[in-house]
Amino acid sequence: MRFCELKQKDVINRCDCKKLGRICDLIFDECSGRICAIVIPGPFRLCGLLGPDQEYVIPWNKICQIGPDIILVEVCAEDVLSQRKIWH
Repeated sequence: MRFCELKQKDVINRCDCKKLGRICDLIFDECSGRICAIVIPGPFRLCGLLGPDQEYVIPWNKICQIGPDIILVEVCAEDVLSQRKIWH
Protein backbone atom coordinates (compact mmCIF):
# COMPACT_ATOMS: atom_id res chain seq x y z
CA MET A 1 0.00 0.00 0.00
CA ARG A 2 1.25 3.48 -0.83
CA PHE A 3 1.19 6.56 1.40
CA CYS A 4 -1.18 8.33 -1.00
CA GLU A 5 -3.69 5.51 -0.43
CA LEU A 6 -3.25 5.58 3.37
CA LYS A 7 -3.81 9.32 3.67
CA GLN A 8 -7.20 9.09 1.91
CA LYS A 9 -8.66 6.81 4.61
CA ASP A 10 -10.49 8.06 7.71
CA VAL A 11 -8.89 7.01 11.00
CA ILE A 12 -11.51 5.80 13.50
CA ASN A 13 -10.85 5.15 17.18
CA ARG A 14 -12.33 1.78 18.09
CA CYS A 15 -12.59 2.73 21.78
CA ASP A 16 -15.17 5.49 21.28
CA CYS A 17 -16.05 5.13 17.56
CA LYS A 18 -14.97 8.72 16.86
CA LYS A 19 -13.29 9.86 13.68
CA LEU A 20 -9.84 11.27 14.45
CA GLY A 21 -9.16 12.51 10.94
CA ARG A 22 -6.86 11.49 8.09
CA ILE A 23 -3.16 10.71 8.12
CA CYS A 24 -0.96 13.68 7.25
CA ASP A 25 2.46 12.19 8.02
CA LEU A 26 4.37 9.07 9.05
CA ILE A 27 7.21 8.67 11.55
CA PHE A 28 9.97 6.24 10.62
CA ASP A 29 12.67 4.52 12.66
CA GLU A 30 15.93 5.83 11.19
CA CYS A 31 17.84 2.58 11.71
CA SER A 32 15.33 -0.01 10.52
CA GLY A 33 13.31 2.11 8.08
CA ARG A 34 10.07 0.79 9.61
CA ILE A 35 7.04 2.96 10.29
CA CYS A 36 6.79 3.79 14.02
CA ALA A 37 3.67 5.96 14.06
CA ILE A 38 1.04 7.75 12.02
CA VAL A 39 0.36 11.46 12.49
CA ILE A 40 -3.11 13.01 12.26
CA PRO A 41 -3.87 16.74 12.65
CA GLY A 42 -5.49 17.44 16.01
CA PRO A 43 -8.77 19.21 16.71
CA PHE A 44 -9.17 22.74 15.35
CA ARG A 45 -9.17 25.73 17.67
CA LEU A 46 -11.78 28.50 17.82
CA CYS A 47 -14.68 26.69 16.16
CA GLY A 48 -12.51 25.54 13.27
CA LEU A 49 -11.29 29.00 12.31
CA LEU A 50 -7.66 28.45 13.24
CA GLY A 51 -5.60 25.42 12.29
CA PRO A 52 -4.69 22.75 14.80
CA ASP A 53 -1.77 23.36 17.17
CA GLN A 54 -1.82 19.75 18.29
CA GLU A 55 -1.62 16.43 16.51
CA TYR A 56 -2.39 12.79 17.21
CA VAL A 57 0.74 10.62 17.11
CA ILE A 58 -0.51 7.03 17.04
CA PRO A 59 2.00 4.19 17.39
CA TRP A 60 1.91 1.75 14.47
CA ASN A 61 1.18 -1.16 16.85
CA LYS A 62 -2.10 0.53 17.88
CA ILE A 63 -3.54 0.06 14.39
CA CYS A 64 -6.11 -2.75 14.57
CA GLN A 65 -7.11 -2.97 10.93
CA ILE A 66 -6.62 -1.21 7.62
CA GLY A 67 -9.75 -1.54 5.51
CA PRO A 68 -10.73 -0.29 2.06
CA ASP A 69 -12.15 3.00 3.44
CA ILE A 70 -11.03 3.32 7.07
CA ILE A 71 -8.19 2.60 9.45
CA LEU A 72 -9.22 1.32 12.89
CA VAL A 73 -7.02 2.23 15.85
CA GLU A 74 -7.40 1.48 19.54
CA VAL A 75 -6.09 4.37 21.65
CA CYS A 76 -7.07 6.81 24.34
CA ALA A 77 -7.22 9.98 22.23
CA GLU A 78 -5.93 12.19 25.06
CA ASP A 79 -2.85 9.98 25.48
CA VAL A 80 -1.76 10.33 21.85
CA LEU A 81 -2.52 14.06 21.48
CA SER A 82 0.67 16.14 21.57
CA GLN A 83 1.94 19.59 20.63
CA ARG A 84 2.44 19.93 16.92
CA LYS A 85 6.09 19.83 15.88
CA ILE A 86 7.32 22.13 13.17
CA TRP A 87 10.02 20.41 11.11
CA HIS A 88 12.60 22.51 9.30
